Amino acid sequence: MTKPSAIPPIRRVVTGHDSNKVAKVLMDGHATNSKGPGTGLVSTLIWSTDRTPAQVPIGEEIEDMGARMLGSAPPPSGSRFTVIEFPPGVVSAMHRTETIDYVIVIEGEIDMDMDDSTVKLHQGDVMVQRGTNHAWVNRSDKKSRVAFVLIDAEPLGIGHPVLGGKNAS
Repeated sequence: MTKPSAIPPIRRVVTGHDSNKVAKVLMDGHATNSKGPGTGLVSTLIWSTDRTPAQVPIGEEIEDMGARMLGSAPPPSGSRFTVIEFPPGVVSAMHRTETIDYVIVIEGEIDMDMDDSTVKLHQGDVMVQRGTNHAWVNRSDKKSRVAFVLIDAEPLGIGHPVLGGKNAS
């Protein structure tokens, strides 16, 4: 796991219920499951679920679902919440997941290149990305911080999507 010092850590607060069914904070600290492919891009997994609807059991002893090792896609029938830092000039590989993606630009701007078009997103913009082939490109001179929530979807039967699963690479 990589945690470059130039990128401010992400505070992650996870809530739940104690054994008396009282709502409370169960985790409060920096998200630590960060990785980077060496291009300066840093992906931090915040949380994941194994299925929808998700299980949210009562009790203070819960699995840290943000500590799992996942690939780009969520587990089958599950979800994946990640924050990705894109330094200037970074271009991700063209890819497609069988997911509905909710994308929120937290800081900076980012382009999403698709098969024959590009859309530029600015801080505060949101996108619903529905299983399309795409690549993320930071063409600006400043870093971009983007939040992604991926929810497993039914296969489209197009091309070769990135598949999800626990412990995927």
